[in-house]
Amino acid sequence: MSFAEQVKNEIAHCKPENAACRYAELAALLCMGGSLMLGSRGHVGIEFSTSNNAVARKALKMWMESFAVRPEVRVRQGLRLRKKNYYILRVPPSFASTKTLQQLSLFPKDKEFSAIDLKNPACQRAFLRGAFMGGGSVNQPKGDYHLELLTGNESFAQKLLKIMCRFHLPAKMTDRKGDYLVYIKEGNGVSAFLQLIGADQAYMKFESVRIVKEMRNNVNRVVNCETANLQKTVDAAIRQRRDIETLQASGLYLRLTPKLQEAAELRMSHPEASMSELATLSGLTKSGLAHRFRKISDMAKQIEE
Repeated sequence: MSFAEQVKNEIAHCKPENAACRYAELAALLCMGGSLMLGSRGHVGIEFSTSNNAVARKALKMWMESFAVRPEVRVRQGLRLRKKNYYILRVPPSFASTKTLQQLSLFPKDKEFSAIDLKNPACQRAFLRGAFMGGGSVNQPKGDYHLELLTGNESFAQKLLKIMCRFHLPAKMTDRKGDYLVYIKEGNGVSAFLQLIGADQAYMKFESVRIVKEMRNNVNRVVNCETANLQKTVDAAIRQRRDIETLQASGLYLRLTPKLQEAAELRMSHPEASMSELATLSGLTKSGLAHRFRKISDMAKQIEE
């Protein structure tokens, strides 16, 4: 089972705080995963399908608790290569179903979902929870951080983005082949979203894996940094010894000042020591010792030229 399915299974068992939150959650769920059906005399119905059994049960339960119109429930078997069953909730077009969809702001299209209370933070969280159950996905915490809500309704996507921004989530919106994608690509943002919609167990799992992942990354960065510093130390030592050997071969080594000879002898005696270690041995500062080696290097370059 994917991590996204685990999240949906968990939040499908979250009970809305009140009737207003139930309406908000059901509206987002049907808007995300349902499609309207046109009938005669301008009547409208809706069909909702999902491969998640828990989500299907949640949708049916919320509908039955909210409205007198009874939906048809069907199960469609998946293809051979994809054995998942699809659970379909269907409300045929009728006068009653049209009135019901108007109460959910699903017909006619209402950009602000004015029939639903979305000023209450609890209802806003329920709205996001329903949207995720209807068409959300999130990557495993071991991989790249990515959570998305995909819908073909632009105004609905903008509403989701607006609500997520109210909760200070780092959400963004883009289009993908005619659909609209509201997404988060930041670990803290994904973690906050999971906590916001009531996926507490998924949130704890995500955080525990993320902590281990970040610790491993930090260790790798420290090791890489130390490796790079070690390589710099080795390269500097080899270069300094080569400069000193150049001066010795040319006969100019004896013309060096006592201070430069002292630095050269220190390097030749301690070929693998770092500049900090040589500075400690010489009683000089690191910058002072480096200045002496630069003078030796300049003389070696003149000889080579």
